[in-house]
Amino acid sequence: MDKDYRQTNWWNYVDDSLRDLMKESFDLVGQETARVEEQGQIPYHDYAYLVFPAAKAYEGFLKKVFLELKLLTVQQYYSDHFRIGRALSPTLPKMYRSGWVFGKLNNYCGGEKLPLSMWNVWKEARNRTFHFFPQHRECVTLEQAKQLVIRITEMMEEVLTGCRVI
Repeated sequence: MDKDYRQTNWWNYVDDSLRDLMKESFDLVGQETARVEEQGQIPYHDYAYLVFPAAKAYEGFLKKVFLELKLLTVQQYYSDHFRIGRALSPTLPKMYRSGWVFGKLNNYCGGEKLPLSMWNVWKEARNRTFHFFPQHRECVTLEQAKQLVIRITEMMEEVLTGCRVI
């Protein structure tokens, strides 16, 4: 979080609403780091809430990229029914692949490696922070939350260059 994110390509690419979400995660991580590491207070059990604004911004970022690459229509972009998880899933069954973005991304992003990374960051940052899985009872530590927010910013930067958006 030491890097000045305002000097990055992704910061300049996204709109104010997505910047605000990312700034929220940065601020929350900074406040909680100070509370625990500088003030010596007891850490919370789960820091998923630090990641969620960044995960939401990442989802908005992906939709914007997909629209710009013409992998989404304007109607899909504004639709309440379009789902990043379905569109970006590399294992989506063939019968559901209408509008499947993952397969098309391989052409724009030089193969499958970058789209797989995009998927993995989305899945970890969103599913791990939002969903409850009784069989997995895992929580996000403060350090893991910091790393997830950083991974989101790094992935956004990589997508812009690797998929030739900028």
